[in-house]
Amino acid sequence: MKFSRGRTGPTNPTRRKAPRLVARFVAISWRDLAVTFGPILLISAAAIWLAVRLIQPAPPNTLTISAGPEGSSFWNAAQKYKAILARNRITLNVLSSEGAVDNLKRLSDPDSKVDVGFVQDGIAPPSAIDGLMSLGSVAYVPVAIFYHGPFAQRLSEFKGLRIAVGAEGSGTRELALALLKANGIAPGGTTKLLALSGDDAAQALIDGKVDAAFLTGDSAQPPTMAKLTRTPNVRFFDFTQTDAYTRRFPYLTAITFPMGSFDLGRNLPALDIHTVAPTTELIARDSLHPALSDLLIEAAREVHGKANILQRAGDFPAPRAYDFPISDDAARYYKSGKSFLYRSLPFWLASLADRLIVLLVPIIVVLIPGLRLVPSLYAWRVKSRIYRWYGTLIAIERESMGETSPKDKGALMARLDAIEDAVNGLKMPLAYADQFYVLREHIGFVRSRLEHPHETPAGEPAGESAEEPAAAAHDASRDDDPAAPPPSTPTQAT
Repeated sequence: MKFSRGRTGPTNPTRRKAPRLVARFVAISWRDLAVTFGPILLISAAAIWLAVRLIQPAPPNTLTISAGPEGSSFWNAAQKYKAILARNRITLNVLSSEGAVDNLKRLSDPDSKVDVGFVQDGIAPPSAIDGLMSLGSVAYVPVAIFYHGPFAQRLSEFKGLRIAVGAEGSGTRELALALLKANGIAPGGTTKLLALSGDDAAQALIDGKVDAAFLTGDSAQPPTMAKLTRTPNVRFFDFTQTDAYTRRFPYLTAITFPMGSFDLGRNLPALDIHTVAPTTELIARDSLHPALSDLLIEAAREVHGKANILQRAGDFPAPRAYDFPISDDAARYYKSGKSFLYRSLPFWLASLADRLIVLLVPIIVVLIPGLRLVPSLYAWRVKSRIYRWYGTLIAIERESMGETSPKDKGALMARLDAIEDAVNGLKMPLAYADQFYVLREHIGFVRSRLEHPHETPAGEPAGESAEEPAAAAHDASRDDDPAAPPPSTPTQAT
């Protein structure tokens, strides 16, 4: 009979049959990789989807502008805009209109499909402002009033006369009615207000069919004004109250026609003429793409930025907004110009890059850090299959150190056998085989403690407490060969 070293009694002859190693080793656990990488991929996909929803869509390649009557200055300006935008492969459709009022009606109507238009300041009611924004002022619209008769200092002196105030739907008419109303002259009174504008109004004044004519915009061009100035008994009204007008009507600007500005040889006008002028703004829907906003302001700078009698080079376009709020994109452009991408790349390529940058944010912030965590999470998931058994092993070891009956010991052994069977059934990546074998060694260590509770197992230093948990053996075993067999109790024969 064999006796254990250091024991006086026989050993327990009941031994469990050596388990058959059934663990499966694979190069990589695709299931663990999918469970680890899947949530990171889903979070990254959600972040990218959100970025796509927030990103500005690609700018459209077609715009529609409501300009003015064919042949007018703003119609001609729109044709120049069309040529400038075509350089960047943007098609601009130019629509003729009755004038600024007609342009505003189209912009306010969502069914008109007009994206941008020229609108004179001072004609927009508060209800027409919603959904529209200004890209800036592009030109002065000077008010030139010519009249028959003796010298007049105030517009109120025109009461009871025949006055050409511009055609229906024109900015000239709206402004003329506002100025006359401020001087006590309103439609329906003794003053006869005629819907004549431009050359028709000028000719009616020459022919004596009207007593005064309001001319603005195209009808107040230097050739027309020089012609009227040379006409006998026709005077150019001098606004001697310009400061009062500009303070009462904030959208008006005081301007001066210098002496001789119409005809230097004849010195027309013979004196400086003071008048007032609203500005014309480039108005767009608030849905206008920011990239197209920049292109339109660039076109306005090229078309309206030159010097003339009323302005110096570079005065327009300008971020002057009265009836409509200046758009954020326009304010940014006037402050700092085009963005780096649009300055450095062709328009279509810059537009693409601008949108792709937004997509890079979730990739840099979420996906890349997430991918760096995958190896650690993968290792943790695989190791957790091994480490979760150590708590049970410690519990079995501690129970075996107490007073246990043969029945209790058998139950503990059954639990240990179940653990060993479960461990041997694991599917493990080859990279973690060493930890698998260390666990099996510790199972053997606990089995030895269970079979010989009063022995000092081989490899345990003399004097060490028998109640030390199996976790200590787990830590010490990392310095040994992981493929070494589990510790056993040496025996001697008698």
